[in-house]
Amino acid sequence: MSFDIHGKVALVTGANRGIGKATVESLIQHGVTKVYAAVRNLDSATSLVEAYGDRLVALKLDLNQPDTIIQAAQTAPDVQLVVNNAGILRNANPLADDAIAALQSEIEINVFGLMRMAQAFAPVLKANGGGAFVQLNSVASMKSFADFATYSASKAAAYSITQALRDVLASQGTAVLSVHPGPIATEMAQDAGLAEIAESPSLVSEGIVAALNDGKLHLFPDTMAKQIGEAYQPFAINIVEADLMAG
Repeated sequence: MSFDIHGKVALVTGANRGIGKATVESLIQHGVTKVYAAVRNLDSATSLVEAYGDRLVALKLDLNQPDTIIQAAQTAPDVQLVVNNAGILRNANPLADDAIAALQSEIEINVFGLMRMAQAFAPVLKANGGGAFVQLNSVASMKSFADFATYSASKAAAYSITQALRDVLASQGTAVLSVHPGPIATEMAQDAGLAEIAESPSLVSEGIVAALNDGKLHLFPDTMAKQIGEAYQPFAINIVEADLMAG
């Protein structure tokens, strides 16, 4: 299901830095008329407001606080594109003392946060003609990495929910895009010790614009992601994107 962002109104979570900030910039450069920069701390979006003026509205939203998500949906009734970028990563292997606590916190944000965003904004997108919902998942949703095992598990769950959203939202004309970056030059990658192999956030943000226009379900934007995406493509086409219930 193709979606042209030109002339549309968008909302981006985690918009103040990294992939979120790059996405805001790419969306505006490609013709989005307004972006709601959804952030936990409004002050963190000051530089974006100064750069883009009335084309950008800072909006308080915390995936760990459901009330802020509901309020954001009420404050932004004109949204036609949602990019759910915000997420957290805890460095924990399955045997680490804090592994269960790490997974609990990651599930809360990366999975429940996604579900809360979808539940709050699906009616908004429907009211505005269908629109599109973009979820930032990860290559870790398909390949577990031992040092980030709990993060990988949370992203695998988020990817599963994203697949279901594609099926559920199709009836209201909402396109769904699942984004699977590898190491990207963000604070998260720095904290995870991946800075040396990380690539530009613009690969993700520009890839989102192109993938929406092409009507794709999956985006594998960087070197590592493309390697995984090429191997995964036959399964994606024949299983994930197929209607197995059709008989």
